[in-house]
Amino acid sequence: MDIVKEVLEKQQRDLERYKPITVDKHLEVRLDVGSLLCTDPNDLEDSQLKNNREKYLLDLSRDNTQLLINSIWELPTERIDECIVAKLPEPTTVLPRLRKVPGPKPLTKWEKFAKEKGIKKKKKDKKVYDTTLDKWVPTYGFKRADAEKEKEWVLEVPKNVDPNEDMFQKKIDLRSEKVAKNEIQRMKNIVRAKKVEVPRGGYFGPEVASSRQLLTAVTVAKSSTASVGKFQNKLPKEKQARGIGVKELIPGAKRKASHISTQPEKEVNLDLIKSVLNKKPKYDIEKAISIQKNEDKLQRETNPTEKGKKGKKGKGGKGGRKPKGGRGQRAPGKKAAVGRKRR
Repeated sequence: MDIVKEVLEKQQRDLERYKPITVDKHLEVRLDVGSLLCTDPNDLEDSQLKNNREKYLLDLSRDNTQLLINSIWELPTERIDECIVAKLPEPTTVLPRLRKVPGPKPLTKWEKFAKEKGIKKKKKDKKVYDTTLDKWVPTYGFKRADAEKEKEWVLEVPKNVDPNEDMFQKKIDLRSEKVAKNEIQRMKNIVRAKKVEVPRGGYFGPEVASSRQLLTAVTVAKSSTASVGKFQNKLPKEKQARGIGVKELIPGAKRKASHISTQPEKEVNLDLIKSVLNKKPKYDIEKAISIQKNEDKLQRETNPTEKGKKGKKGKGGKGGRKPKGGRGQRAPGKKAAVGRKRR
C-alpha cells in the first residue's frame, strides 16, 4: 500500500509540474499567428485577483501562450539544417506606427543612367590574378594597396617634369584629388535627389544655389580668416555685403567693426599718446572765475565795515596822510645832486 501511495503522489506532482496543453475558455481568444499576438476577451476573476494577484496573472498568461503555441504547431512545417521551422501566415492585426513608412531610396545619376541603358551591376571577385606579380591579389582592402606598392616599386619620370619631383607623392595627390571629386559628385547627387534647401553658408548644388546664397557663402568665407576679412581682395564687380553673414558669424548679435587697420603700429601708438596728452581738462576756467567774483561781491555786501576801512588806506601805508617835508626830501622841480661833496 505504501508503494502504491508513493507512485500516486509522484504522478500527482508530475501533473502539477507539467500542465496539459488543452485550455478551456468561456469565450474563444482571438489569435493572430502572423504577429504572434493573442487577445483574450474574457473578464478577470475579481476574487482570485484580490487573493493572489501574481499567481492568477501568471496562470492566465501561461494559458494564453499555450493556445498561441498550439496554433503554431498546426501550421505546415519544414526541416532546415536540423531544425523544424513553421511558416507564419500574413498578419491580420494592423499595428500603429510611430513614424511614416520609409519610401523607396531615390536613384542616383549613375543608377538612372544604368537603368536606361540596361547596364547591370557585376559582382567583383574578392581576388584577381596579377600577371606582373604572378600571384593572386585582393581586389580591395588594405592588402590591395600593399600589392600596388610591391608592383610599382619604381616610376618613370617624364622629360617635361622636374627630375627632383617626387613621383610617388604626386601619384598620392592625384588619388586624393580624385577621391575629393567623387565626394563632391556624391553630395550633388544627394541635393538633386532630395530637392531641399541646404543650410546657409554650406554646400550648394548648381541647380539650388541663388545669387544671394552665394554672396552669403563668400562673405562668411572671407570673414573667417585671422584678419576677419580685412586684407581679403574683392572679386571683380563684387558688391559690398551689408548685414549678410552676421547670423553665421555672431548669432544673436550685430557685427562690430574690426579693430585691425592698415596703419603701422608705431603710428597708432603715437596717435594714442597725443590724444591722451592733448586732452582738455574737464573743468571750465571762465566759469570758475565768475563764481569767485560772485562770492567776493556777496562778501563785500554782507561786511560793509571792511569796505570802509579799505577805502581810507592810501598808497603810502596805513593812513591817507602825505609825508612831511624835511631832511632827505627834495623840492619838487629840482634834481638831486650826484657826486662827492667838496671840502
